[in-house]
Amino acid sequence: MSNSSSRRNFIKSVTLTGLGTGMIPFEVLSMDTLTKPHLKSDKSGMKVLFQGDSITDGNRGRTEDLNHIMGHGYAFSVASRIGADFPEKHWEFFNRGISGNTVVDLQERWTKDALALKPDLLSVLVGINDAGQHVRNPEKGAQLALFEETYRDILQQSWEQNPDLVIVLGLPFVYPVGKRVEHWSIYEKDVLQRQEIVKQLADEFGTLLVDYPAAFDKAMEKAPAEYWIWDGVHPTVAGHEVMTKAWLDTVADKFSFLEVYR
Repeated sequence: MSNSSSRRNFIKSVTLTGLGTGMIPFEVLSMDTLTKPHLKSDKSGMKVLFQGDSITDGNRGRTEDLNHIMGHGYAFSVASRIGADFPEKHWEFFNRGISGNTVVDLQERWTKDALALKPDLLSVLVGINDAGQHVRNPEKGAQLALFEETYRDILQQSWEQNPDLVIVLGLPFVYPVGKRVEHWSIYEKDVLQRQEIVKQLADEFGTLLVDYPAAFDKAMEKAPAEYWIWDGVHPTVAGHEVMTKAWLDTVADKFSFLEVYR
């Protein structure tokens, strides 16, 4: 789907139409009014969906057993913290991360595992398995255009279903630990390129953007990479806490009651 279909360009086209007629609807006062995530909200009853690969999956349960349903990663930590500290907000959390998923895998199950849940807040972290495919099949190249096109499509589908959807995109990350060392030059270049694509999509759709690499880089001033990410890809318990803090700090730009976590 082309850039002209994005939220940002849609808003721009509406604004220009209003200017041409000499009438600008009250709802379209400026691009900033509708796209900048710093406009605060304290909305209750939000349905929050985490999507992604094994980092999000966290070995989550596949039943209705509420003891395991969120897994044991950052998605669990975010949900447990907000749920315990702000029960009056009635935020409901869902984890649909699946280990091994690429962005194409997300697209294939998007109707069932995302749109059908009708989230109010969508959090996505994907990319490291796409990089892994490049490492395993270097003859196919990084397929960055496919990554961007597919990622844009799932965001567009979600926004078309709910124009008020709050979207949170996470930057993928990798570090030279364990098996990642052997192919480090490929991993590093590939993931950096995917980070730039995610940044571009965040700007295009006016989403919140969690800079997980920056959070880990700061944490590594205190302890080495393997302390936080044991195999270069999957966080340890402490690493998931780094992700949790980064997520909450970013989403606090949209929801003022979350500022207590800063």
